[in-house]
Amino acid sequence: MALEDLKKAQRVIGLKQVTKAINRDQVSCVFLGSDADGKVTGPLKELCNEKEIALEESHTMAELGKACSIGVRAAAVAVLK
Repeated sequence: MALEDLKKAQRVIGLKQVTKAINRDQVSCVFLGSDADGKVTGPLKELCNEKEIALEESHTMAELGKACSIGVRAAAVAVLK
């Protein structure tokens, strides 16, 4: 999924909200900021691998925040099913 598609998709933003949505089986794809701290995103990466959810890490946190129309950077964004 491209960053442009993320702008239009129904989504949740933030590590906690993304984790909750994954556990509820509501997520089709996860975007992680390429510059996010690995200690913070590591457990989320493992969860995505465990649940076989597509993971995209080619955009910065600033790019993810901008794509979601928020004024701050986003470490994680999930596209909902």
